[in-house]
Amino acid sequence: MDSDLALLRLLQLASPGLPVGGFTYSQGLEWAVEAGWVRGVDGFAAWQREQIDDTLAGLDWPVLARLYQACQAEDAEAFGRWSRFLLANRETAELRLEEQQRGAALARLLDGWQLGQAPAWRASLELTQLGGMAWLAVHWAIPLRQLALGHGFAWLEGAVMAGVKLVPFGQQAAQTLLRDLAAGLPTVLDQALALGDDQLGSGLPLLAIASSCHEIQYTRLFRS
Repeated sequence: MDSDLALLRLLQLASPGLPVGGFTYSQGLEWAVEAGWVRGVDGFAAWQREQIDDTLAGLDWPVLARLYQACQAEDAEAFGRWSRFLLANRETAELRLEEQQRGAALARLLDGWQLGQAPAWRASLELTQLGGMAWLAVHWAIPLRQLALGHGFAWLEGAVMAGVKLVPFGQQAAQTLLRDLAAGLPTVLDQALALGDDQLGSGLPLLAIASSCHEIQYTRLFRS
């Protein structure tokens, strides 16, 4: 598959129109705003930078790389192990539910294309969205670095769009946030890809608390 088509496939994977339901979750932001932990554009930017530097760099991207490499090596056992590792590192019921629902939705999309249905892979593909993205990226010859940056931008865009509704701020501010926060992603990716297996993991107590409290928040726009 040539590089132009690989780019188009990456845009499809990173699109907010991909039917995995990511737009229905705020990942704790809704409670953080209600509690006063996130205020205004600057507060939102600080909240997201913490997640970029910790969760994206220390967990999501390194695991995505290992899932991608497992697909390249046709190692279903390693793929399953890293999928379970990622799910186990989601610290709340809400975050685990989101991960599993995104994974199951992407697995159904694969079913529609008659892909990824080998028994050794199918159960693991349902666990996480990152697993399905890695599997499709290898199938479509999308380079790992481009896949990771596409995933990171899609995650960031979803967070910013949630911020528009919750913080709130306008579209000009949203696009400025996307521009400024995305500028640091390549450097963070370099750090993420250099981590060894024993260095993987994340821990943001306020994020875990916000997600847990959101599960019982009285009024909310986003799913729990």
